[in-house]
Amino acid sequence: MTGQMPVVTNARKNVANFKLRVGMPVGVMVTLRGRRMYEFLDRFVHNAMPRVRDFRGIPRKGFDGVGNYNVGINDVSVFTEVDADKLKYPLGVNIAMVTTAKTDAEALELLTLLEIPFGE
Repeated sequence: MTGQMPVVTNARKNVANFKLRVGMPVGVMVTLRGRRMYEFLDRFVHNAMPRVRDFRGIPRKGFDGVGNYNVGINDVSVFTEVDADKLKYPLGVNIAMVTTAKTDAEALELLTLLEIPFGE
């Protein structure tokens, strides 16, 4: 999906309700920079987002107050690189966009210029 090997993230503490123990793998993460970041952003905006059911733009409420933006997608199969038939159950993905903007307004302007489709 990203063209880069992910790093496995492990549980930091026990959670009995999820039968989770410290050190068990719970997910993966990738940090993208440079060319790969822009390629992923392009695929996210032009290929994945149009495939989201009832898509009306991503919400503006994902800003953190210092110019970074976070968005979650409930179904990773909107990415064309993922074969939905091989998934045992629906998986989600969280995308954190860290910018050099100092305020949320600057970050909104930057991401809008990068063609991120924000909703109302």
